[in-house]
Amino acid sequence: MSDLTYTIIFYLFAAITVFSAAFVVFSRNIIYSAFSLLFTFFGAAALYVFLSADFIAVTQVVVYVGGILVLLLFGVMFTNKVMGNRLMTDVQNLLPGIIILVAVAVGLIYVFVVQADWYTAGMLQGSVVERIGVETMSRYVLPFEMASILLLLALVGAAFLARFDKVHNNER
Repeated sequence: MSDLTYTIIFYLFAAITVFSAAFVVFSRNIIYSAFSLLFTFFGAAALYVFLSADFIAVTQVVVYVGGILVLLLFGVMFTNKVMGNRLMTDVQNLLPGIIILVAVAVGLIYVFVVQADWYTAGMLQGSVVERIGVETMSRYVLPFEMASILLLLALVGAAFLARFDKVHNNER
């Protein structure tokens, strides 16, 4: 494909990401916001693919779309049924959000236009996934194992806390 085709596809994904993110922020219906967050996450993953960050793109889809967004949707849908009323947000005090939006947008434009060196950023040698795997299993094996043990302890602790009332109520 030509450079023009890549540019058009990039701007298409960028527009989808920006518009769906804006819909997440400005929608009054929480369910619609959660579903438009899906398009935001997929758009961000597509932009990672354009930056030759294939591992981060796959991680974005698996972790955010496969885990966090599904958990968020289940939570919103179950909460909506339990309360018996529609979950709606009240749009008030937009000024602080707009100020933060403008500040972040100006900062990102400055970084992208002035400081980023896009021509040398894509000149990576070899597969990113292979390098991450080799570094994780050689140089960073101890922090990797410590993080896995910490996550296992957090999982056991969360399971204990979730069952704490049931265990102590049966003993009485």
